Amino acid sequence: MAQVGTQGCTLLLAGCGKMGGAMLDGWLTAGIASSVAVVEPSGLPESLRGNPAVILASGPDSVPAEFTPDVVVLAVKPQVMDSVLPAYRALVRPGTVFLSVAAGKTIASFESALGEGAAIVRSMPNTPAAIGRGMTVAVGNPVVTEVQKSLCDSLLRAVGDVAWVEDESLLDPVTAVSGSGPAYVFLLVEAMAKAGEAAGLPAELAMRLARATVAGAGELLHQSPIAAADLRKAVTSPNGTTQAALDVLMAGDGMQPLFDRAVAAAANRSRELAK
Repeated sequence: MAQVGTQGCTLLLAGCGKMGGAMLDGWLTAGIASSVAVVEPSGLPESLRGNPAVILASGPDSVPAEFTPDVVVLAVKPQVMDSVLPAYRALVRPGTVFLSVAAGKTIASFESALGEGAAIVRSMPNTPAAIGRGMTVAVGNPVVTEVQKSLCDSLLRAVGDVAWVEDESLLDPVTAVSGSGPAYVFLLVEAMAKAGEAAGLPAELAMRLARATVAGAGELLHQSPIAAADLRKAVTSPNGTTQAALDVLMAGDGMQPLFDRAVAAAANRSRELAK
């Protein structure tokens, strides 16, 4: 087994779809993984074929016996997780931590399938991880050591920012805010473009303006240490055009109560799916 640290660990990746593939690209680019065994029935993405650090396996039982992973990353779809997990129970050992990036699957469900002695980290990334700008929140069970937590943190940071919580129940609102959040932003772009059309803009120009404005504002927010509320105030002149729009959006029946209901609905659904 490799010396566990932020460089040169051995990984087994179960599932190499969009999220798994994006994370694997990040790990290889950052030099975190020295060797990776990938269990993916549909084969490797084109970008990973021929990479000497990557081994393709049809299942965990076909991984070379001498390959003992420091981390088993579970990136299969949540709806098939229960059916594939039992095959990974043979990999449970003190030196291995299981890192899940599957939505809605609780630590208890992993412990049931893998055994209570398994070190398990449950995480909730979001789709901007595909471009290295993800936001992930993670929580570990009591078996996870500080070294294993640090290793999982390094793996997750290869595709964006990471926050850790002690209370697993927080992952339901986390899912509602950041996990589902990119869809809200895309909807905002759609809504802005449609409003622009209604105000008289050609459809193509309205969409171009909406996309560029949201992307640019997001990058400004990313690069600036200034609070979002202060950035908003900085572009709002008293009695100006922006203020006229914000008077509507920030009214008692405007965006905030709508977002409150939307996030609550998503969090409730996350709880239901975890049962």
